Amino acid sequence: MPLIRISMRRGRPASEPAAIVHGVYSALRETFEVPEDDLFAVIHQHEADEFIYDANYFGFNRSDALVIIQLTISSSRGVTQKKALFAKIVENLRREPGLRPDDIFINLVETARENWSFGAGIAQYV
Repeated sequence: MPLIRISMRRGRPASEPAAIVHGVYSALRETFEVPEDDLFAVIHQHEADEFIYDANYFGFNRSDALVIIQLTISSSRGVTQKKALFAKIVENLRREPGLRPDDIFINLVETARENWSFGAGIAQYV
C-alpha cells in the first residue's frame, strides 16, 4: 500500500524515472513484503529554481542529480525493516539507473491503516 513520490530536476534521461520507480518498488517488495501489483507512484520533475536543497547537509556531497523519494506507508514496520528498505533502495538505484548514494534522499511518512482509500470512497483496511 505504499504511495511512492519521486522528485527530481527536469532534464534527466527519459528512462530514469521508470528505472527509479522500479528500483524503489523492488526494494519495497523485498523488504516490506509489498504485494505484487501494489504499485502507485507519482513522479515530479522540477525546474532548477523549484528544486532546492543543501548540497552538503549531514556531510553528503549532493549534486543536481539528487532524487528525493517520499514513501507514504502504514505505520506497521520497525526500525530494522526501515533500515533494510533504505539500503536496498540505494543498492537498486546504484545499479540502475546508476545514481550516486549521496544523491538518494529517502523519507518515510507513516499513517494509520484507516487513512487509506484505494477507490470508491471505501476505507478498505477498516
